[in-house]
Amino acid sequence: MHATMEHMTIWGLISDASLLVKAVMVTLLLASLCSWYLIIQRGTVLRRLERQLNGFVQRFRAAPDLHGLYRDTLQAGEGGVAPIFIAGVQEYQHLHSHDPAVLEGVERALQVAITAQEIELEKGLQFLATVGSVSPYIGLFGTVWGIMNSFLGLSQVQQATLSTVAPGIAEALIATAIGLFAAIPAVIAYNRFSARSQTLLTRYYAFGNELQVRLHRTLRGTPINLAAAA
Repeated sequence: MHATMEHMTIWGLISDASLLVKAVMVTLLLASLCSWYLIIQRGTVLRRLERQLNGFVQRFRAAPDLHGLYRDTLQAGEGGVAPIFIAGVQEYQHLHSHDPAVLEGVERALQVAITAQEIELEKGLQFLATVGSVSPYIGLFGTVWGIMNSFLGLSQVQQATLSTVAPGIAEALIATAIGLFAAIPAVIAYNRFSARSQTLLTRYYAFGNELQVRLHRTLRGTPINLAAAA
């Protein structure tokens, strides 16, 4: 039965809630925990990728040629912008000696590599979007169900008082509160991470264009012997 007015605590209301409302609460709490895990994990990944991109672009612009940078990047085995650089330079090395359309091939290789990084950047965002959009409705479902049970319980008493209906309504509203608790951080994180991912993606494309310019200049001068560099 519902808790009395004297025992209306948060934990008491949750423990006295109906089975369906408890299931809604557990579902929302699990969704919230998963969201927070993704928020922490994706935030850490994006910070690492941003630092790596800043450092790599500085080394790329400061390198007198691409031999040493290519060798170091291969050995490091990093993600982010590094596979884009490796893909573009390897395609250039493969095509420059026998294909006049070498820069077109490099552009295609860069596009493939950037698309792969775009997929990595979007990991987890769909889940955050789902939690942010669905959680309030799940919580509202639990609230409606709990209030419905409270009003159905009124038919079993002779006189309806606040102490009779208040516990049931309060426990039902907890489901809405948990739904908002799960949804609000997920929405904020989704919007923030989407913006940061799009910024990183734009910078990847800018780096790809810069690499093509560098390789175009190399094509008009001394070719890069990456076989020796590796």
